[in-house]
Amino acid sequence: MAAGFVFVAMLLAAFSLWTAIPLSWIYIGSKLSQTQFPSGGPYAIVAVGIVVSILVVAWLIGRLNDLYVRITGTNRLEPIRPTWLKSMRDAAPARSSVTVVEAVLMTSVMLAALAFTLWYVLWAGSPIPNQ
Repeated sequence: MAAGFVFVAMLLAAFSLWTAIPLSWIYIGSKLSQTQFPSGGPYAIVAVGIVVSILVVAWLIGRLNDLYVRITGTNRLEPIRPTWLKSMRDAAPARSSVTVVEAVLMTSVMLAALAFTLWYVLWAGSPIPNQ
């Protein structure tokens, strides 16, 4: 159960790489600017803030991965294969599994793409002015 919580925490941290971090820094940059055509200052703050935040979250994901390894004893996810697909002569399970970090990052990218698609289709509105 503890490994599941660590996995979910890693997934949320990885999902924030694509959503919360960039959006938060863009919001901060917009609040720092007084005009719609700012100088390079707010852009630099946004760029540096995003890079530093991503480095901190990547370090956090690495620490959570270490915790996952201490809890489970491995950093690999075993492939889940239904019993009815297994042969009676299977001697050992195949070792072609992915690591926890790979699974977390792949899942977070897919979730971010799904969130962007839903936002674009349902809530973004048309960029074409109504005339």
